[in-house]
Amino acid sequence: MKSDAQVKAAAVRTAAGMGNGQKWLRKLYSQRYLQIMALLGVAWMIVFNYIPMYGIIIAFKEYDIIFPMSMAPWVGLDNFKEFLNDDMLLTVIKNTLGISLIKLIVGFPLPIIFALLLNEVRSVIFKKWTQTITYLPHFLSWVILGGILATWLSDVGIINKILLSLHVIDSPITYLAEPKYFWSIIIVSDIWKELGWSAIIYLAAISSVSPELYEAATIDGAGRFQKMRNITLPSIMGTITILFILAVGNVLNSNFDQILVLRNQLNADASTVIDYYVYQTGLIDNRFSYSTAVNLIKSVIALILLVGANFVTKKLNNNSLF
Repeated sequence: MKSDAQVKAAAVRTAAGMGNGQKWLRKLYSQRYLQIMALLGVAWMIVFNYIPMYGIIIAFKEYDIIFPMSMAPWVGLDNFKEFLNDDMLLTVIKNTLGISLIKLIVGFPLPIIFALLLNEVRSVIFKKWTQTITYLPHFLSWVILGGILATWLSDVGIINKILLSLHVIDSPITYLAEPKYFWSIIIVSDIWKELGWSAIIYLAAISSVSPELYEAATIDGAGRFQKMRNITLPSIMGTITILFILAVGNVLNSNFDQILVLRNQLNADASTVIDYYVYQTGLIDNRFSYSTAVNLIKSVIALILLVGANFVTKKLNNNSLF
């Protein structure tokens, strides 16, 4: 038999639980419109991100689009073994890692530097014009930018005309027909397109830094670059860390839209990356099971890179994504 004190304590806990539940329901009702918007996002993710994951099983089957997925015979790891023995394996890995790692090494720090420098600009008009000009390419698709680049880089394009007038080259060069120029074109054009847009999040992080820190540094006689190095950069290190982790996890993605637009048979040796290889074998050659297996390998490696980068950054500076 429970004592009166135990019964009263249980009743108090029950009442408190009911009170908390009622408060939670009232809060949920007061946020009903926001909750509906969030549920729509969750529903979108379930429909377009989680349900399609069922199709991963065709990586372990010999799937033919004519027959239902359930009728496809199981082949186990044959598709994975075929990719590991494929003659294109080394070329695909070299191009993917080469382009992505250079983008990471060169393209990741540039938006940070750009945001730091732009934050030091005192002219509001100049800053707005600079932001507008650097943001604009982001809103143009690679179909449009690819056409612009193909025109600029042709043998009669503006790039050749400038280099010829400066006597840098003796004869016109068709850059997109030369594999040795392809990586440079991809990396420079990607930075040109995304530099301003990628700097937005850093500018937002910089705007949250307390002005009192800068005032104290000014009193101590610190210059602009000293403030940038000792105040601004450490204050946004958490943001930089999170974006770096995401960039490492995304290292096997080589911007398929960009590659598809600028690729041709003449530069194929330098432009065949994993994403294009999956597209070619899956949608062009109709090897759905094989292309799914290749993409699954890429996804698993990307997950390992993401978790590994998160672990390393957490150990180094105690900042992490999860």
